[in-house]
Amino acid sequence: MTIPKTMQAVHLIGHGGPEALQFRDDVAVPTPAAGEVLIKVGAAGINNTDVNTRIGWYSKAVAGDTEAAAGALGADDDDASWTGRPLVFPRIQGADCCGEIAAVGDGVDPARVGERVLVASLQPAADAIDDWDFITWGSECDGGFAQYAIARDRHTHAVTSDLSDAELASFPCAYSTAENLISRAGCKAGDIVLITGASGGVGSAAIQLCKRRGATVIAIASASKHDQMQDLGADRLLDRNDDPAQILGEQSVTLVVDLVAGDGFASLISCLKRGGRYATSGAIGGPLVTLDVRDLYLKDLTFVGGTVQAPETMPNLISYIEAGEIKPLVAQTFPLGDIHTAQDVFLQKKFVGKLVLLP
Repeated sequence: MTIPKTMQAVHLIGHGGPEALQFRDDVAVPTPAAGEVLIKVGAAGINNTDVNTRIGWYSKAVAGDTEAAAGALGADDDDASWTGRPLVFPRIQGADCCGEIAAVGDGVDPARVGERVLVASLQPAADAIDDWDFITWGSECDGGFAQYAIARDRHTHAVTSDLSDAELASFPCAYSTAENLISRAGCKAGDIVLITGASGGVGSAAIQLCKRRGATVIAIASASKHDQMQDLGADRLLDRNDDPAQILGEQSVTLVVDLVAGDGFASLISCLKRGGRYATSGAIGGPLVTLDVRDLYLKDLTFVGGTVQAPETMPNLISYIEAGEIKPLVAQTFPLGDIHTAQDVFLQKKFVGKLVLLP
């Protein structure tokens, strides 16, 4: 494989609106260091974390939802990444990647060249001080919004599948997040699971992964998206404007998978049965909520946050893909150079599943 000296890539040059994303065609192709591989990117999925990082939403100075694209959020640049550390700019974002290994660094088996791979979106930091010291590929290091990308060998997983690059690129971030979250929450056969934000990448993944475990799934999404949610396996559907506690009744579900938070949080807690579990890995409706602590301890609830992933998460996900147990849901693809349009469509939230960039 002939590797060029320069490539097309999208640089994030700082926190802000779409203008902070600059498409370039003169970026140097990186060289893999020891223990790394160079990937020719076939497709790269778009995720909430890309937008959150761009607009500085992770900063503790921000209290609103994630639907702002202008970036005028009053973020503190010193804590505007999800790790709470300042980002180094320019940064090539993109937590999702499907591609082919084009070259390897020292210590990596040369036979890996030519492998079709997926990159783990969440990875232990190279200099991790404990088991909770993780990074996001495309945040603390460059990611997949480019024609070529560097990843560590041990976090680059071979995949054998007839699915397209775009379909495979829809899996890593959303599905590993959902898999990790519901695994930590102990989702099992017999559970009644209520999923918010069910039409998004993580939500639609959670429907399939909870059904795979034998749970009954109640999905919350806009009514216009209900047919697609049903096709994914949802057993019951609620509109995003419904009050779950009023419709389902109090103490009606055993597990809440919440990707929205915001004003609907209290109703979700009311829905939980005694001994129930609340699990979250997102807050697109707003990160600040009101909790009656009496609900937490009198109902013996368990709260689960899901970011750092267990080592088996990606290998398990790869096995589900190869066995055909889960299916991708790609709503639309865009050329890499159309990233502004793609993120605008993403923020409108009128689609189901994932949007994917094609370098």
